[in-house]
Amino acid sequence: MRGRWAAGVLVLGLAVGCGSSAGPAPAGTPSSSPSLPTGTGTGPSSGAAAAHGWDRDRIKSAIAKHAGTTRTAKPTPLNALVGAVFTHNSDGDHFCTASVVDSAGQNLIVTAAHCVYDPLVGQRSDLVFVPGYRDGETPNGVWPLASITVDRSWADDGDQDMDVAFAIVQPQNGQQVQQVLGANRLGVDKGYQLAVKVTGYPSSGEVPITCGNLTVEQSPTQLRIDCPDYTGGTSGSPWVTDFDPTTKTGTVVGVIGGYQQGGDTPDTSYSSYFGDRVQALYDRATG
Repeated sequence: MRGRWAAGVLVLGLAVGCGSSAGPAPAGTPSSSPSLPTGTGTGPSSGAAAAHGWDRDRIKSAIAKHAGTTRTAKPTPLNALVGAVFTHNSDGDHFCTASVVDSAGQNLIVTAAHCVYDPLVGQRSDLVFVPGYRDGETPNGVWPLASITVDRSWADDGDQDMDVAFAIVQPQNGQQVQQVLGANRLGVDKGYQLAVKVTGYPSSGEVPITCGNLTVEQSPTQLRIDCPDYTGGTSGSPWVTDFDPTTKTGTVVGVIGGYQQGGDTPDTSYSSYFGDRVQALYDRATG
């Protein structure tokens, strides 16, 4: 488990949108889903990528060169979309990670369900998202969570195949979080072998870490990646592929969570597979 869920939290406030589910999807490759609106995440043409010198093959080559190496994440526009999750405000301890994902309301983040909802206790309340948090500084603001959406199968039974949550954050200074920072696209049914970058916030540190590697199929409903030092606090860290040099954004195809709530060793992490059930959850969160 990569989050630090405090037992016995008093559950108040936020309204959880737990949608109905017929239960875990059958084994096999998840079915395809309709595409999501792209918003700020519209991909470049091959000519645009070439103009920046970064086409898809070069990006994959760069990830392969440093595969499985974890280092401090630099304060880049892509990393600015990732933030630490705190209780109350940024003065306390951060216990999970989340990131901005494209939506029509421009106010959506994605994280692991176990970060925000314990099936035995209920929903965790009074949470804030701090994108770009670094050494006590909050360069991109503090965004309180207004509502949380998890799948009914997670809320009822802790279904590891739906360890995913979406949350709407409150506007600040008259602006939505996506207007300020941009957003990654949500990637559904992208397959199992992907070159991704995983960025998150260990609860023991004050700066984010990042690592790139290829994902593999843990099961038809789970992904796995090998990256060292992803300890408590990194639950919810986005798995980002298909970096767009023009928009400085990518596509989120997973978050640390799922099997063993993200993994019971710091060197191997898991994610629920983003298939049609995650698409339905997204639709519910944004509907």
